[in-house]
Amino acid sequence: MPELICIVCPRGCRLNVDQDLNVTGNFCKRGVIYGKSEVTNPTRTVTSTVKIDSKITTRLPVITSKPISKDKIFDVMNLINQVVVKPPIKVRDVIIPNILNLGIDIVATRSIEE
Repeated sequence: MPELICIVCPRGCRLNVDQDLNVTGNFCKRGVIYGKSEVTNPTRTVTSTVKIDSKITTRLPVITSKPISKDKIFDVMNLINQVVVKPPIKVRDVIIPNILNLGIDIVATRSIEE
């Protein structure tokens, strides 16, 4: 029975998930959802930066539009690391559409205008 620390809220409940996906140790319903998800298909939101050809800065912060499976993180990062963008960029602009055909975009989290 794996023990997990729930990261949904600051409380950090110690969850136990059995083979039938029964979750114990949670103080809220979100812990049940997190525990089941973490055992069956763990996902994470990826935050990173891409290169930008700008006089203001050399990196543009980006984020995935939805969480992705943990087993895809390195593949996503390999693609993110190959990208170079040019200003102007606005917050929420799609930098890489439909990365790895996952239906998830890489979007800008900062505006850069020159």
